[in-house]
Amino acid sequence: MNMNAIEIHDLVKSFNGSPVLNKINFKVRKGEIFGYLGPTGSGKTTTMRIMLGLLKPTAGRALILGAEPDEHNGNIRGKIGVLLENNGLYERLSAYQNLLYYARLYGVHEPDRVEKIKGLLEFAGLFDRKNEKVGRFSTGMKRKLGLARAMINDPEILFLDEPTHGLDPESRMRVSDLILRLSKEEGITVFLNTHDLSEVEKICSNAAILESGRIRACDTIIGLRRSHDTPILEITLLDTGCAEWTLNLLNSQDHTYNCEQDGRLVTVTLNGESPSTVLAMLVTNGIAVEEVKNATKSLEAVYLDLMKRERKHK
Repeated sequence: MNMNAIEIHDLVKSFNGSPVLNKINFKVRKGEIFGYLGPTGSGKTTTMRIMLGLLKPTAGRALILGAEPDEHNGNIRGKIGVLLENNGLYERLSAYQNLLYYARLYGVHEPDRVEKIKGLLEFAGLFDRKNEKVGRFSTGMKRKLGLARAMINDPEILFLDEPTHGLDPESRMRVSDLILRLSKEEGITVFLNTHDLSEVEKICSNAAILESGRIRACDTIIGLRRSHDTPILEITLLDTGCAEWTLNLLNSQDHTYNCEQDGRLVTVTLNGESPSTVLAMLVTNGIAVEEVKNATKSLEAVYLDLMKRERKHK
């Protein structure tokens, strides 16, 4: 039994002879939330359009539930849900009317429609607003209703394009929580195309980082952090006034470290040096230290390091 919902093999896509995707490879297991990361123009949208059957690859294969996608392949289309930047909602219709329209469009059996729509509205936390026109909804409410709309056909795979883009922190958290519930409670595979690295770190199990049409890294979130991690020392000073002196000392001719400062907190990236060596240097020079602790890089820091490294090699 194939445990992969998505398989991408040596995928190539060129436009007018210019490659946008260059032999990319990755797999997404059934039931997982997979983050697809990369800067604007890296090829993320092109990859998604190929997986949705809207574009044909120049070379290679994209397999969705074991079959190649095609815009005329109704079998595959009936097993996927899609939420793009546009929520696909009609603002003059109520929340209930929007879901009813899509239920009819996807052929949801009439006896099941009412309960199906009720369940989705409750899932999105919008049941009490079901008769209100969508045009009056906040951006976050529209996004949650768009997610419910994408679930109307009980998809096995959900493709999400920047689902929390433009939302306030509270709405972003609520949408992320809904996505997590879909994976954990319903076993739905989620392909998440996003720029929000904190979101990926919070809800994804695996991720791929795309840059200039090539996969630069693909692993579990923990694996990505470990494989590109450099030990970091977080030093909290007793006095903010010592911060500049501390930075000057750490970046003196004898000792050059990669340092950042935020108030009393000084972050030092270690490149093979011992933490005790750094601490001893500070104490010897009379700098009062309140706390010292080891830290690891966030996914965002790993991502930015990868981007810098790749651009240096161009």
